[in-house]
Amino acid sequence: MILRDAWLRCFAAFIVVLVISSAAWGQKKKKDQPVDTSPMPAMPMAPAEQIDINIGEMLGAFQVGNVEAMHKYYADNALFVRGTFEPPVVGWQNYASLLQQERANFPGGMQLIRRNTNIFVQGDVAWASYSWMFGAEYQGKPYSARGQTTLVVSKLGDNWLIVHNHTSQICDASICGTQQQGQPPALNAPTPAPAPTKP
Repeated sequence: MILRDAWLRCFAAFIVVLVISSAAWGQKKKKDQPVDTSPMPAMPMAPAEQIDINIGEMLGAFQVGNVEAMHKYYADNALFVRGTFEPPVVGWQNYASLLQQERANFPGGMQLIRRNTNIFVQGDVAWASYSWMFGAEYQGKPYSARGQTTLVVSKLGDNWLIVHNHTSQICDASICGTQQQGQPPALNAPTPAPAPTKP
């Protein structure tokens, strides 16, 4: 009987050791297998949300002067309507070259704040409007401007691209129609800013 109890205890201990080692071996085996590092498929985003992100990234590229990064969000044949009585700028390349020339007026960088964004989507076309405030240094003095932009965006393939940009600077009543001395002319092309053509 004692021998039988000892045998049962040894057998039970053997089974416990076998179960524990099998579980540990199974876990070790899983650790040795390559880990799947492929990116998770992106959750589909609502068009308005994607357009809002695109506008933010485009304006970020504008602030740092990365014209090529801005191009990612504009169609090659985009139309840029100015807030002045000048003809629209037709095509990305014409806009980009004007923008680069005008950025030279703000060597110290610029800040742009976007507010009150409204986006409306209808099929493969959308339009967005927002207010902006621009701050920079011009000829060693602080310069600020504010205004509004309306963008028409079209879905081309998988991307939402800006095909029409209408930006206007809002003037104070005391200076509307006149240029303050020492201030750059408000070209108000497609960007929320004075001298640089605005996005």
